[in-house]
Amino acid sequence: MGAGKSKIGRRLAARLGLPFFDSDPEIEAAAGETIEEIFANRGEQVFRTGERRVIARLLAQPVHVLATGGGAFMDPATRAVIAQRGVSVWLRADLDTLVARVSRRSNRPLLKSGDPRAILTKLIEQRYPVYAEADVVVDSAEGSPEATVNRAIAGLAACRLTTLPPAS
Repeated sequence: MGAGKSKIGRRLAARLGLPFFDSDPEIEAAAGETIEEIFANRGEQVFRTGERRVIARLLAQPVHVLATGGGAFMDPATRAVIAQRGVSVWLRADLDTLVARVSRRSNRPLLKSGDPRAILTKLIEQRYPVYAEADVVVDSAEGSPEATVNRAIAGLAACRLTTLPPAS
């Protein structure tokens, strides 16, 4: 949350000449409710189940860039589908950067129940060890989004080089 998944994802897709999808609007379309409404009316578990299905459906499509919600990669089944069908990229950001970025929007369900800094600190403690399993780690610091996109492209290129079969 606040790492720049949608903003960087859109720019990355444009640079690579690929379609871009954001799982959050896709989840909302499938559910007929906003994410805030899903959380409020049916709870986080129902949201995560729908999120898992939508991400699996999106990853069955031809190559594209997909931005997922911050909690999606925490689900082992979702991580497995991503590992099977794609390359995962973690946009890593420090606490101060995340706090500054999330303060710009008020529609973050997980931040509505307390102090955003404290909640983000707890999420970092829980999520970063799992996020570290991503195929590519890209620092999403303050500064130019293009610089982050450049780091992502370099990380993807390096990942591709390490996963290609040896030349014959």
